[in-house]
Amino acid sequence: MLIVVASLLFDAMIGDPDWLWRRLSHPVVLIGGLIGWLDRTLNRADWSPRRRQLAGVGAVLILVTAAALVGLLLQTMLWQAPGGDLVLGLLAATLIAQRSLYQHVARVRSAFATGGLQAARAAVAMIVGRDPNRLDEAGVSRAAIESCAENFSDGVVAPLFWLALGGLPGLIAYKAINTADSMIGHRNARYESFGWAAARLDDVVNLIPARLAGVLIALVAPLAGGSIATASATMRRDASKHRSPNAGWPESAMAGALGIALAGPRTYAAGVVDDPFLNAEARMDASPDDIGRALDLLLAACVLQAAVYAVLALVL
Repeated sequence: MLIVVASLLFDAMIGDPDWLWRRLSHPVVLIGGLIGWLDRTLNRADWSPRRRQLAGVGAVLILVTAAALVGLLLQTMLWQAPGGDLVLGLLAATLIAQRSLYQHVARVRSAFATGGLQAARAAVAMIVGRDPNRLDEAGVSRAAIESCAENFSDGVVAPLFWLALGGLPGLIAYKAINTADSMIGHRNARYESFGWAAARLDDVVNLIPARLAGVLIALVAPLAGGSIATASATMRRDASKHRSPNAGWPESAMAGALGIALAGPRTYAAGVVDDPFLNAEARMDASPDDIGRALDLLLAACVLQAAVYAVLALVL
């Protein structure tokens, strides 16, 4: 638990410095390189769908085993070294995204002020996969807020959960699964079969963290002018409306906390996703000011989460 708290502090203070990752390969880049190699090696277009699905299962097993073994080796070596716990916390911080998430979402809000809608579209395109040119001010604002909520779960709560539960092996294995889902867990001709295992396993490892993320957002709702009861009720009612078994929890909690509608029909490169709105009875016209309120909730939820882990570190 102390390593979890240390990783949060390191990430809050340092984040992902560009000067460092221009010189070194980020751990996620290394993980992505292995996933790319497995994809090129095992995802054969001339194989049957069943065979490609089995190959995808094998690829995920190789990936998770390799990630966990690297984590176990590093953890074992550092535990035997002076100051090893602090180094473990520093390493873990590279796989936590609370500071970088805040910065990326804040750039969208700032872009509205400095460059208008076009600049905001360019900024939001860095964090979402939908077609930015089809988004008006409300669409860009909703996209940024949805990304803030979902990535709070995937990039902050879930990595910490698996770090607390499984140490560095658990954290690196989680990031490998999550990265595999983002790279090969797509519903298209190339990955429908091969990426099945990655997508399903990502759903499983995020089941608990997504719900924890929703609870954390609901608990800090008053800081954005909302209420805990409304955010919680919206989450319980609307989370299952999302096509993802997990993303709906933090997104619906955020929608209820801010008093706006989120999700709904969205246009991606692959086509239109015709999803229902979360918190549909609320106002649709999200604004840059709402992005600022979402950032306030993100910051408060991160602080609350850090406090919980600090308490656990003291009592366990």
